[in-house]
Amino acid sequence: MKKKLIVVLGGGESGVGAALLAKKNGLKIFLSDSGIILNKYKKILIKNKISFEDQGHTESIITQKAIKIIKSPGISRKNSFIKRINFLGIPIQSELEFGKSYLDHSYIISITGSNGKTTTSSIIYKILKREGIDVGIAGNIGRSFSKEVIKKKDVYVLEVSSFQLDDCQIFRSNIAVLLNITEDHLDRYDDIESYMHSKFKIATLQKKEDIFIYNHDDPLIRKGLKKYPIFSHCIPFSIKEELHIGAYIKNNKIFIRNQKNQEICFFNVKDIPLIGDHNLYNIMASLMISEIFNVKKKSIVSTILKLKPIEHRMEKILSINGVQFINDSKATNVHAVFSAFKSMNGPIIWIAGGKDKGNNYIELIPLVQKKVKAIICLGINNEKIYNFFKDIIDIILETKSIQKAVYMAYILSSHGDNILLSPACSSFDLFKDYKERGNQFKKEVKKLFYERI
Repeated sequence: MKKKLIVVLGGGESGVGAALLAKKNGLKIFLSDSGIILNKYKKILIKNKISFEDQGHTESIITQKAIKIIKSPGISRKNSFIKRINFLGIPIQSELEFGKSYLDHSYIISITGSNGKTTTSSIIYKILKREGIDVGIAGNIGRSFSKEVIKKKDVYVLEVSSFQLDDCQIFRSNIAVLLNITEDHLDRYDDIESYMHSKFKIATLQKKEDIFIYNHDDPLIRKGLKKYPIFSHCIPFSIKEELHIGAYIKNNKIFIRNQKNQEICFFNVKDIPLIGDHNLYNIMASLMISEIFNVKKKSIVSTILKLKPIEHRMEKILSINGVQFINDSKATNVHAVFSAFKSMNGPIIWIAGGKDKGNNYIELIPLVQKKVKAIICLGINNEKIYNFFKDIIDIILETKSIQKAVYMAYILSSHGDNILLSPACSSFDLFKDYKERGNQFKKEVKKLFYERI
């Protein structure tokens, strides 16, 4: 049987975007998903006359006809079907590399890290757009890069996950940003070294004329800098020490020192509307990119000072009888929860749990002891998180219902408390994704509010 198909595995945002780009460029395309493709994506595929299947792969078509596989990042390389494709020697390409292959001169800014990717990508995009630059945003933020490539923007800001980087062999960023590396996704990686290796691909695939911006305060990043070959120009940022080059804080103000040894002051830290050290890192990385693009200070300042929290990330919902409800559903790892706790004042009732990703909760102990008055475990299997904290905190309850979790938290609360949904786990046991979990939380809080007024 003659091979002639480009096969896309995965019928979500990434896969459908790749299929659209392939179709637009005259390629014969077939999309296959082992699960159910959402109706909104089926409509797009039908409208564009793209052949597809869901609820299972027709292996004979894929293995005998495919000249190339474009794999969605959500499919693990350990998947048995992926292993079979590798055994047969059929090339697998990431959606990022497939998209970039249809760009000639666009400038690529890629942001990765265990936490802060979405916030940083959004800030950079807003600043460049405010400056009048022809810029697009895509990647893990929820927009397929391949689909955005069809628009042919001058600059692309990409939020890039480790899963996307895993499948990259040649994907090159003109500017790459590594915000942090913390233990995450250890259900998919063998160890932290494997996870580090994926994250550092964003830098190791660069060339000497490119720029790598990194968090100087992160011990795993400093370890990686010694371990991996990086040829690009490296520029650090830090909130802990003054640097010879890069971004830093001095006298409670953010400065950038450039290659000419010029020190440029941008902000007083207290004027920044996003709270927490983690947001200072995100903003510093954004400022450094703005400086590279020679963005006018006016564009930078007006954008930063108008910032609001990203939805599902330390998002204040309502205050009911002096109790503040906060939606931090996007906090899907321990370090993100650590940042949330650190930025908060007042006692916390913590709603946590979900699908554990190999978490180690040790770093949370001091903050839990100091700030958390009760934990409500929300998940199908709460055993790990329950057993870890049961001897550390007096009140620890569990439920499989977000409605009950909200109600239980409110019953336990007093005036001045914070009820924080900050799960430290993925959402895939009870919810489709972190957005659905956050939206359900907000819905239940609003129901509670109307019951109490």
